Amino acid sequence: MNSATGSDDPRDYLVSQGFENYTETDHATWRILAKRQREILHGRIADQFLEGLDRLGIGEEGIPDFRVMNQRLKAATGWEVVAVPGLIPDLAFFRLLADRKFPAGFWIRKPEQIDYIEEPDIFHDVFGHVPLIMQPIYADYLEAYGKAGLVAAEHGALKRLARLYWYTVEFGLAHTPEGLRIVGAGIASSPGETIFSLESPSPNRVEFDLGRVMRTLYRIDDFQETYFVLDGIEAWPSLDLDRLIPLWLDLEAQEDIQPGELQPDDRIVTRGDGSYHLAKAKSAA
Repeated sequence: MNSATGSDDPRDYLVSQGFENYTETDHATWRILAKRQREILHGRIADQFLEGLDRLGIGEEGIPDFRVMNQRLKAATGWEVVAVPGLIPDLAFFRLLADRKFPAGFWIRKPEQIDYIEEPDIFHDVFGHVPLIMQPIYADYLEAYGKAGLVAAEHGALKRLARLYWYTVEFGLAHTPEGLRIVGAGIASSPGETIFSLESPSPNRVEFDLGRVMRTLYRIDDFQETYFVLDGIEAWPSLDLDRLIPLWLDLEAQEDIQPGELQPDDRIVTRGDGSYHLAKAKSAA
């Protein structure tokens, strides 16, 4: 989720993608990222994600042209990708989602940043996020999330919605007939976390529970200590405000949960041994 400050009017941030301004180096960077990530994701990500890439024409040839991509996206789910210069304020972000517009940075990382950048670029935003928006249930979930965010701002519950976004849209896993699969964009655009999220013994993997997720803190600087697992690729949580508002009130009386902490009533898919983060803490001491 975004965390910039400034105007809450999304129109103040919409810009042209400037497709004609991309250099050959920019397109070459995209090709390296897309080829590598598609190979790593095979057998690890939900099939619907790969189908979305193909249907949208998000391939390895170079940076996608939003004008071409949006024709296919609008026809499928009524959504469109809009270019923004970077992170935008929460309310502007929510308003765009509520209007079925997904904000994406138009710039791409430099070749020396292939493996890590601090702020999401077009590869993360488009390759990671957009393919699943071709799925009507997921598209509806994002719209409902935007509308819920506007209400959360009035109830002092933005941190609850940020955690939900983080643990579903960015770092979600899901049960499928083939086993656990990735559905989160933050994982889908990261080669390291793609493997770590599914195959490392370190993180916890816990069945999704809405209240539990909205109590749980998260890491922004490293792989996650806990991943939450949806019941299925179409099991995105209901964001009915009649349920959410009382839940937010109830959660105010409960303590936050640390990223790697398990709870007695957790339905555990995999109990992590914490080895990755313990080793990093030891080496930093």
